[in-house]
Amino acid sequence: MPRTPAPMAAAAAAAALAALAACSPAPQDATASAVSADSAAPPPPPTGDTGVHDPGLVAGGPGEDWHVFGTGDLNIGDGNIRMFTSSDGSHWEETGTVWDAKPAWLSEEIPGVENLWAPEVYEHDGTYYLYYSASTFGSQRSLIALATNTTLDPDDPDYEWVDRGKVFESHEGDPYNAIDPGIVEDSDGNPWMAFGSHWQGIYMVPLAWPDGKTADGAEPFKIADRQDGANRIEAPYIAEHGGDYYLYVSFDACCEGTDSTYKIAVGRADEPTGPFTDADGVPMTEGGGTVILADRGQDVAAGGQSLSEGHIAYHTYGPYGTPGDFRLGIEPVQWTDDGWPVLAH
Repeated sequence: MPRTPAPMAAAAAAAALAALAACSPAPQDATASAVSADSAAPPPPPTGDTGVHDPGLVAGGPGEDWHVFGTGDLNIGDGNIRMFTSSDGSHWEETGTVWDAKPAWLSEEIPGVENLWAPEVYEHDGTYYLYYSASTFGSQRSLIALATNTTLDPDDPDYEWVDRGKVFESHEGDPYNAIDPGIVEDSDGNPWMAFGSHWQGIYMVPLAWPDGKTADGAEPFKIADRQDGANRIEAPYIAEHGGDYYLYVSFDACCEGTDSTYKIAVGRADEPTGPFTDADGVPMTEGGGTVILADRGQDVAAGGQSLSEGHIAYHTYGPYGTPGDFRLGIEPVQWTDDGWPVLAH
């Protein structure tokens, strides 16, 4: 299942998700371990324009702007990927959408597609690769597409998001759902794309530079699976730290307002392709996953994560201005002595 309904379609999305859940056993939370953080309270939430779902973070260095790309809203820019900018990573301003209108070929491939989901921005050799999902809620007919740019500065005369078309797709009957792309390079510089939501779990496929598309002869393979009926696992993101690779995923229910149960879990491996195991040694293909963030303070749930320059971005649900609203969260990742990521509590 996708993690990304349009804000105006939250009720319908929740109903669709509930209908699926009613046909399947409840998620087995007991399979997930947990790591606690002995740390100060979490940082205050970002300010400004923070209504971001599924944030793709590009953290700025000294004197550089920060960028977040988020799932589209039906009422803004034809549902295209939304863009947000900050000078300090704390106060955010919405700066528009990637395009004014969705590429026409998307509607031909995915009938009924409305807003675009779950962007991921990855820089390689001076090019920014924007991967995103096109689907409809609850459907397995999905695809991951790509746009590129040479700069993230809209004032640069070379600024232009160029449509590069389809990267990967899924159809009814496949073991995976082609949404929620997450890009990582191995130690030799070879790119890989993790993806997936529900069905038979999280999969990975090799890519190739410079076009950023799937490599010749590429075959997807599984890297994580909840091993339960609903298989509520999605939003993979892989990041390297200290020579190890960490697979961050979202467990359980998104998109249900204050009834959401989203949480962020993680596993570790020697290679970006796995095998990933949690802090208790349980393989992530066998239901493992160490939870590092769930409900906290006013936030009833958190997920849809990405990482950049030692920071993690995610969205939360809570009784904010309007009960059930979602908002952006960003904070530095902390580390235990034995090499596990933790977040402040």
